[in-house]
Amino acid sequence: MELKFKVSGRIARPVEEVFETVADPKKLSGYFTTGGAQGRLETGATVTWDFHDFPGAFPVQVVKVEKDKEIVLRWEANEGEPGEAPDGNPAGKYMTTVTMTFEPLEDNRTLVTIAEEGWRETPGGLTASYGNCQGWSQMLCAMKAYVEYGINLREGMYK
Repeated sequence: MELKFKVSGRIARPVEEVFETVADPKKLSGYFTTGGAQGRLETGATVTWDFHDFPGAFPVQVVKVEKDKEIVLRWEANEGEPGEAPDGNPAGKYMTTVTMTFEPLEDNRTLVTIAEEGWRETPGGLTASYGNCQGWSQMLCAMKAYVEYGINLREGMYK
């Protein structure tokens, strides 16, 4: 079974505004990366994201950015299993791919869809994929509150 998921939500703001809340590190830090984000999401860049609930700055490789349409990222899977994987990398030391799409809807709303894939088909991969699915779902909820109402839902949640 291939380990992957897709979550989505509608934000009551124009696509340009919603896209910027992800691409701009200052805005992203205002509702999602509780420990801060460094670097704008631009094709070919490597940025860092830090979270209070999962401390330590994570490098995030920006594979593709198509303004107001799509962001593709790669970051390290956090499988956490000891040993060596069949591809020669230590278990837990491989990348997953995150694809975010931004679709303009009627009434200046935006449909944001986040998909992630690439975990190994192991118990650790399954656990990690569920954890990330939870995190991206929380991100969409936090983005909606932040963009529509100026509220940071994650503030103090993980400290």
